[in-house]
Amino acid sequence: MTEENKQENSPATIPFVEFADNANERTPCILVLDCSGSMRGEPIKQLIAGLAALEKELKEDIDASSRVQILIIKAFGKDEVVVSTDWTDAMNFTAPTMEAGGLTPLGKAMELALKKIEDQKCLYDNCGITSKRPWIFLISDGEPTDYGWEDSAELCRYAQKNKKVVIHAIGTQDANLEKLAKFSLLPPKRLTGLKFTEFFLWLSRSVSCISKAAPNANSYLDDINDWNETK
Repeated sequence: MTEENKQENSPATIPFVEFADNANERTPCILVLDCSGSMRGEPIKQLIAGLAALEKELKEDIDASSRVQILIIKAFGKDEVVVSTDWTDAMNFTAPTMEAGGLTPLGKAMELALKKIEDQKCLYDNCGITSKRPWIFLISDGEPTDYGWEDSAELCRYAQKNKKVVIHAIGTQDANLEKLAKFSLLPPKRLTGLKFTEFFLWLSRSVSCISKAAPNANSYLDDINDWNETK
């Protein structure tokens, strides 16, 4: 067998291998995280702590650990968007280390999130894996700074209107909720102070419930008093 044929037939290139030991229905969830310069210091520390809490909570939930898939996109720099954690089952999820710096290319980050969802949905279909409607959580302490972000926001609303995804925009204390609202058909929510841990614990419980729920279950935010600013 040639080296080329070996590579073509290696486990890493055979999509069915990923689901060979776990054919459960999946609930895909993408976190788009604003890691711009304004997140330096205590905000980024609290964000990292919150992600660690999410990892622990999901791994301790037997159902969620095998049904929920996580992908994390980091938006930072002038125009930089990085997949910090590619699609992984919750049981294998490790909270990434984050650093803050630069501006806030949220439009580019959200377009990447939509593409990642489409690609993963195709993989599910090819492998015979059923899936719940994907969730995207956009979490920012400011507002988008990249050129053409309004067009990206329109693509997000269109995808949600066509039931391809559920998008929730979450702003921290100084975030521009009016601009974040353009990315979703649902009203944005504001995080109280730096309650990232409380938010991610709520997120873990929510995706766990959705992963076990009947089709077309409620995808709206419920029981958010622990982290939501109501004023």
